[in-house]
Amino acid sequence: MPCAGVAFLIWTVVRAGGIGPIVKQKNTIHGSEFAWQFVLGIMSSIANFATLIVNDPDFSRFAAKPKDALWSQLFTIPIGFAVTSFIGIIVSSSSVLIYPEEKKPIWDPLDLLERYIDDGGSGQRFGVFVIALAFALAQLGTNIAANSVSAGTDMTALFPRYLNIRRGGYICAAVGIAMCPWTLLTSANQFTTYLSAYSVFLSSIAGVMCTDYYVVRKGYLEIRELYDARKSGPYYYSFGVHWRAYVAYISGILINVVGFAGAIGRDVPIGATYVYNVNFFCGFGVAGVIYWALCKFFPVPATSDKWMEVGDAIDDVRVAYDHESASQEGDLETGKGGGEYKVAEDDEYAKKQL
Repeated sequence: MPCAGVAFLIWTVVRAGGIGPIVKQKNTIHGSEFAWQFVLGIMSSIANFATLIVNDPDFSRFAAKPKDALWSQLFTIPIGFAVTSFIGIIVSSSSVLIYPEEKKPIWDPLDLLERYIDDGGSGQRFGVFVIALAFALAQLGTNIAANSVSAGTDMTALFPRYLNIRRGGYICAAVGIAMCPWTLLTSANQFTTYLSAYSVFLSSIAGVMCTDYYVVRKGYLEIRELYDARKSGPYYYSFGVHWRAYVAYISGILINVVGFAGAIGRDVPIGATYVYNVNFFCGFGVAGVIYWALCKFFPVPATSDKWMEVGDAIDDVRVAYDHESASQEGDLETGKGGGEYKVAEDDEYAKKQL
């Protein structure tokens, strides 16, 4: 896909007469309208990779150390999206010069490729075929694969006895078809509206996650307890539900609901429209503040007063429990009862620690 994207860029720029005429085009809007369109462009970009922001743990959790995940994400997301956005902007801007009768840019690359077929020979048709094939491979190898893994890991966490990542991927595929996603591609405006609406939900999730880790817990996690469903564990909360997170999540969505109604054609106050124009930041901020406040008034266990992220300093995540945190139902590995240190017979590391 990168090779096809660069080829598409060069091909279009050559047809437009070079990069100069493209970048020298005058803007058609000015003043506050231009400023708000600039903001909307930023929000669309954030919405585009908001999925990666929230779903990163599905992949980064396999990293041996935090730094292994840091550098790959630091380069991939900013640089990758900057390059693809640059190609998209230049290609779409070139379409105004190539097809002046359209009087507006062709934002959908597939529509532009279709025009290339109409006014070209066999060589041009072959070029369109290769680029279109790369688009299809990118959808299969990147978007579908990434979302299948994400859905699979989430469903595995919900029903580990019945679902694995593969079965979760099949369920994701079935739901994806049932959603009729091809209707989202009928127009560029409809697709960007969908992306903005999508970020409304993801921003609230990101706000809760970041506030929980960086502000409430300050990087401190009891690793083994994360995988334990005991009622006495610090992550069991109220009947197994962390209601503070749900309240904050819904609050982050509600701040954008009225503006979203305006985005799909309803008459709403201009203030709601302005709030929705910065929907990701509003949802993220409101969800984060509400979550922090709820945790302040209704404290959660397993938190720290200072920054306690272990990070790259950790050598082994195995934990030996004392009489306060040990399971009262007994240890599955040794068969011993609760209320004492419990170590598996072959766990030499834990024995040394004790």
